[in-house]
Amino acid sequence: MEVQQGGAPAVEVTLREFTLSDADAEAFMSWASDPRVARFQRRDAYGHVDQARRYIAGHVLPHPWYRAICAGGVVVGSISVKPAPAEDGRPFRASMGYRVAHAHWGRGVATRAVRAAAEAVFAAWPWLLRLEAVADVENPASQRVLEKAGFVREGTLRKYIVLKGRPRDMVMFSLVDTDRRQQMKPVEASGP
Repeated sequence: MEVQQGGAPAVEVTLREFTLSDADAEAFMSWASDPRVARFQRRDAYGHVDQARRYIAGHVLPHPWYRAICAGGVVVGSISVKPAPAEDGRPFRASMGYRVAHAHWGRGVATRAVRAAAEAVFAAWPWLLRLEAVADVENPASQRVLEKAGFVREGTLRKYIVLKGRPRDMVMFSLVDTDRRQQMKPVEASGP
């Protein structure tokens, strides 16, 4: 059994595809309408559930890999992985992004979702050699999520993206196929 901080049992975290249901649109609003969650995203917080419905229909459903993060069976966030453009005629790299409703911060939900998503995409995409994610330099919680999920901190990318009209420094993290295989190796007992 996985235990979260404070000794309480951790809630089960699963990933599933989104649907056009009212329930998914309303769940999506639990983080999309929260300025604390939207702070490090390109878009502002949503004001109406119709914005969530349009986003699910126009962006989430056609996306190559976009999943709902469920904690205890309830949708509490989303995670996506997008292949990078092919180089030398073949893809080899993808980038990950995630967001979790504020009520579920600090409970290990994002870390378990990132781990599960990484395992799923490495299994589904045999061409994948590198999975990367960036976290804002002012978002240490997201940086900790990636580190706890096994990603390696590579460095700071200065003025890497523009969020809400302002250039932002981002910390780059990666998980490469060889790191992943090393992390999955069983620990061998040392001899006498």
